[in-house]
Formats: sequence, structure tokens, C-alpha cells
Amino acid sequence: VQLQASGGGLVQAGGSLRLSCVASGRTFSSYAMGWFRQAPGKERLFVASIDWSGDSTYYADSVKGRLTISRDNAKGIMHLQMSNLKPEDTAVYYCHARKRYIGRKVDYWGQGTLVTVSS
Repeated sequence: VQLQASGGGLVQAGGSLRLSCVASGRTFSSYAMGWFRQAPGKERLFVASIDWSGDSTYYADSVKGRLTISRDNAKGIMHLQMSNLKPEDTAVYYCHARKRYIGRKVDYWGQGTLVTVSS
């Protein structure tokens, strides 16, 4: 699967953005999806994930209550709705897909989209 992230930009603290990740291929629903972020000079960290059906979601403690992950399997797209943004949310956001097979898993990454939150 190929992933294309978009929606990043510059926003003031307290503002909102919606990130999107479009997946190629016809098997989107077979992938667990998620978002990671990497701030300048820091490691890439988990932000949120969603299972193949969209019924189960998981969030990093730092974003709970402010970010919402969702997916539309019919359209092959995943979103990250970001609200009440803080300067510490500034990072490159990467979309991620994982497919599990018996005994192994395969990870895919999008190219990243930059989110900058000004104070």
C-alpha cells in the first residue's frame, strides 16, 4: 500500500487542523492504520491508531481528548482531527499502515506532513 498524507500547516495555539491520509490499493480495510509524529531533533512517537473496522481507537496520553482518528474504508482514507492544538504538537506527522500475517507484520509509511503550532 502507498500512503499520501496531507493537511498540515501553520496554526495558532488553540486552533484546529485535519490531517488526511489516502491509501492506494483495494485492500485498505485489511490494514490497521495510525499516525506518528516526529518533532525536530526527537524520535518518532506514536500519536493514534485505529483498527481495520474503525471500532477500536488508541491515543497517546498527550493527545487524548484533543485528537480524533477516523477512517473511511470505502474511500480508502484516514483522518486525524486535531483540536485545541498546542505548540508542543509541532512536528512532522506520518501516517502508518500495518498488515499482519501469520508470524510477521509489515509496516508502511507515508511521506509526512508538517504541523506547526505557534504560541
